[in-house]
Amino acid sequence: MRYILKWTLSAVFIFQVAIITAQKGYELGGWIGTSYYYGDLNTTLKITKPGIAGGLIARYNFNTRISVRTALSYGRVGADDADSRNNFERNRNLSFRSHLIDMTNVVEFNFFRYEHGHSTYNKTPYFFGGFNLFYYNPTAELNGVKYELRDLGTEDQTLGQEYSSISAGLVLGGGFKFDINRTVSVNVDISTRFLFTDYLDDVSTVFPDKVKLLQTRGEIAVALSDRSLTDGLGENGRQRGDTKGKDKYTFVGISFMKYFGGIECPEISKIR
Repeated sequence: MRYILKWTLSAVFIFQVAIITAQKGYELGGWIGTSYYYGDLNTTLKITKPGIAGGLIARYNFNTRISVRTALSYGRVGADDADSRNNFERNRNLSFRSHLIDMTNVVEFNFFRYEHGHSTYNKTPYFFGGFNLFYYNPTAELNGVKYELRDLGTEDQTLGQEYSSISAGLVLGGGFKFDINRTVSVNVDISTRFLFTDYLDDVSTVFPDKVKLLQTRGEIAVALSDRSLTDGLGENGRQRGDTKGKDKYTFVGISFMKYFGGIECPEISKIR
């Protein structure tokens, strides 16, 4: 009980100090960078195929340590089995591309006191965590024509019950920010989305029954479901993806933020 009381009093003290050193205010800005995908078509976390990414950011500072941030971002991700060093993946021969529309909400914590306009407390590393909602739509090309894979039910999803094109995830990240003047700062960070879906790449479970898929979805669905280079690899029920883990994607970027809150004036020395 004493330990609980001790930690409770410590938390209250820290909170009170945070209020005393508060510098409340909004920040608005934008970011640009790259996006990376990790999943069934990139199992070794290769970062050789970055996509373009960027977006708009709004941040509210509660004090010099804690803030909340919302970002609306765009990104592109993709992968090709042909780039893999794994024999199974190369012979599976699948690929995908997808646009991402991402809405992220996180809580940020500054490691050091951070105060806009201050000559000393104008830079800090930080970390953040939260959640995101995002839109995705994996596509692939066949004979020069691009097809939306979700609509083809490549793993024999029931017609009308395909996986959703909107999903969510948990967000973790960190970075470093510093002021370039009293109201403008530069932020450099990296953040990963641990998704609740395994279909960002349209690959998750097993190869379907091709006869059934042909009847329900047609020839294009069959051709894009099984593009394997080895006879027998794409037989009904054989492994197509890995259901043990969900997909992920990462944003790496630099942002420029404009602060609109109050700035404490420096103290004026008394004349003696």
